[in-house]
Amino acid sequence: MNGEKILVVDDEAEIRRLIREILVDEGFEVATAENAAAARTLLEQFRPRLVLLDIWMPDMDGITLLKEWRDSGKLSSPVIMMSGHGNIGTAVEATRLGAYDYLEKPLSLAKLMLTIRNALQASRLQKENLRLRLDSNASYRIIGKSRLMSNLREQLHKVADLDTPVLIVGEPGTDKEALARHLHTAGARRDKSFVNVSVSAREPEAVINELYGEQVQDEAITGHLDEAEGGTLFIKDIADMDQVAQARLCDMLKDRSYKRVNGSTPITLSARVIAATRHNLANRVQEGAFLDELYFQLNVVPITVPALREHYEDVPAVLEYFVNFLVEQEGLPYRSFTTAAQNRLRRYPWPGNIRELKNLVQRMLILGGPTAIDLEEVETTLGDMPVKKAADSVKNLDLPLRQARENFERDYLEYQLKLANGSVSKMARNVHMERTHLYRKLKSLGIDIKS
Repeated sequence: MNGEKILVVDDEAEIRRLIREILVDEGFEVATAENAAAARTLLEQFRPRLVLLDIWMPDMDGITLLKEWRDSGKLSSPVIMMSGHGNIGTAVEATRLGAYDYLEKPLSLAKLMLTIRNALQASRLQKENLRLRLDSNASYRIIGKSRLMSNLREQLHKVADLDTPVLIVGEPGTDKEALARHLHTAGARRDKSFVNVSVSAREPEAVINELYGEQVQDEAITGHLDEAEGGTLFIKDIADMDQVAQARLCDMLKDRSYKRVNGSTPITLSARVIAATRHNLANRVQEGAFLDELYFQLNVVPITVPALREHYEDVPAVLEYFVNFLVEQEGLPYRSFTTAAQNRLRRYPWPGNIRELKNLVQRMLILGGPTAIDLEEVETTLGDMPVKKAADSVKNLDLPLRQARENFERDYLEYQLKLANGSVSKMARNVHMERTHLYRKLKSLGIDIKS
């Protein structure tokens, strides 16, 4: 949760300063507003993940402002109300209007942090469940009648109802998360939560705290494992996990239980763990970058997602699926592909796999005319695709591993940034990274977003 945005609305400057200092020390990004007018502006511009809202303010009270936001539909973040003059009636009214909780002043630091963390986790889980119900993220299903796709469907069917960990391996863009969701919805856990966890470009301590939760005195701060109770915990980019976190995950899988950070009571593991990686973990083990015991724990049921070029005969079916999907989900105009255009795309190597194909279809539906997509239009679009640099990033094999990895990451992220037309938000969704962590990664690699 570190780096998430919080808006503090209070007419007392000293309270705003104090809360801001506390939250910044905890790793949050904080904006403050002294009245309702400033709060309205910051809600639009700052786009907070959570709002701390004082009830008694000079221009408009917090209850009225909360009602205004709720009625306008502009508020998508949890709101925690604060007041030094509250009563039961006020708390009930705030809750009725959609406030997550109500805190009385003077604020207890432990209570404040506990409420904030729980509110953020509840909000994230609510959005994740909504996304799962709409099935909007699993845009690529297991499409095609090729031998590889038939074998993949059969393998997924066999393991859907098992409780053993699953390791999904595939190149970038093969949509490994969609396969994890398929396993979740096809099995007995379908009515429970699917919790998506990213460990890439994350501080090890933050990963551990958010995964297992924390024990703060007598209060328990829940973690991703609590959210995934009875359901599925999907860990993306498992190869990027720090070895301290790897060791803790290994112990949990071995013992089928875990403890919160600073906690002493074992909690039974009830979630199924699915991990994904684009790397060869056996090689990572040999390099000393990945724990061999964790690799053996995860590799009980390995599933390899084939690259699109390996089952090129399915390209026409995948094209048709994405055309229909984008027409239905995004309201884009329908366009078909001519046979010549389909044959050309069957021969294309698809270095970005399914994700690249979806981006190409989306671009052609947005920018093209009412006629069918022909060979000439496909050739023009492919000529504009920034694929050479990403494909060339692995040519120099004489570099040290760290430098070679950085070169690949730089080329890959520059390529994805171009595919997203410079939109970091869209890019973050495509590469499955949190936006704040993606910004940090781009900066560390020297990638200029504006250029």
